[in-house]
Amino acid sequence: MVKIKAFKGIRPKKELVEKIASLPYDVLNSDEARVKAGGNPYSFLHVSKSEIDLSPELNQYDEKVYLKAAENFQEMLRKGWLFQDKSEKFYIYRQIMDGREQYGLMVDASVDDYLQKHIRIHELTREVKERDRINHVKYTNINSGPVFLTYPAQAEIDAMILQIVKNEPEYDFTADDGIRHTLWIIDEPSIIEKLIKRFKDIPFSYVADGHHRAKSAAMVGDQRRKENPNHTGKEEYNWFLAVLFPHNQLRILDYNRVVRDLNGHSKEEFLRRIGEKFDILEACCVANAKPTAKNNFAMYLDHEWKILHAKKGTFDVGDPVNSLDVSILQKNLLTPILGIGDPRKDERIDFVGGIRGLAELEKRVDSGEMAVAFALYPTSIEQLMSIADAGLLMPPKSTWFEPKLRSGLVVHSLE
Repeated sequence: MVKIKAFKGIRPKKELVEKIASLPYDVLNSDEARVKAGGNPYSFLHVSKSEIDLSPELNQYDEKVYLKAAENFQEMLRKGWLFQDKSEKFYIYRQIMDGREQYGLMVDASVDDYLQKHIRIHELTREVKERDRINHVKYTNINSGPVFLTYPAQAEIDAMILQIVKNEPEYDFTADDGIRHTLWIIDEPSIIEKLIKRFKDIPFSYVADGHHRAKSAAMVGDQRRKENPNHTGKEEYNWFLAVLFPHNQLRILDYNRVVRDLNGHSKEEFLRRIGEKFDILEACCVANAKPTAKNNFAMYLDHEWKILHAKKGTFDVGDPVNSLDVSILQKNLLTPILGIGDPRKDERIDFVGGIRGLAELEKRVDSGEMAVAFALYPTSIEQLMSIADAGLLMPPKSTWFEPKLRSGLVVHSLE
């Protein structure tokens, strides 16, 4: 069953919410975050990416960064920009992007659920990023950004949420990227209990986005249990901040690849090698290149787009992981031809979220920074859930969810 509970959220004063709520820490690099938060002392990026307030020469994992995050967070509380609710609540978080709505329930998710695999994962985490988020939680004593969870849609839960959102929201604003964010508060104990009961009937939830946030929160919670001789199980560190969305409301975008060089191949040799596993077709332009079905890829090379069709017999259609497009590209092209063995560690490859469009791939290649780019057809939410159910893992950078959950909209304290 899925265990959830209400919590005393820390959140912005209504008139400051649009200035405080920020993009997640992991979709902006430090330079981009400095620009984004420039001239806005309220931005939650001063907490989630506090290196922006320190020297650019400082390592972003230095202890000073985490101390600064804690300092900035306490300052926002002291100034009254943020405050904590006096009673435990649930929050409904709606996002609207390109006319499409998704409604999530913001909750305390269970550390035990994560440790016991009732919260299922679909990708591995990197130790350096785990340690970063662990340190951020330990120094600030908060979950600064929510884990994005999904669950098999339930009509009864949908109906309850749609009834609640007929009421006046607490926050409602459109960010500068055009995405609308709306938050309702649930403080009626009987409704909270009904939702808790409904989720107990759901066997598993799934990490859609935020694997490092989830694992680091669980590791901190587990460590604090061991260090607390008076541990009861009721402490807030046994829980972490999450938003639960029904699976049928979510949208996964493509997660594309760019590679710095052709691994010593000439253009002609590179295309010949690709032709062993893929049918190669010309694409007139970027508008005609975007993949529209599984097993099709777009490649940008030397100012030209080409369409690649994976040939029959080059992958196992019955294998849920190896039949993913990210696996097909990795095993039939990136590894054997371009020499990208482990994409999680190889610095010759980079990843571009589909929200940036194919024009971003052209830009990275035309600038000379990269030699070739590949656009993929998005992984489906059903593929994600079936792979997680089987206890399998997707290749790294298989999914890109949009819209992203804003940080600082509601924060969870571990005390």
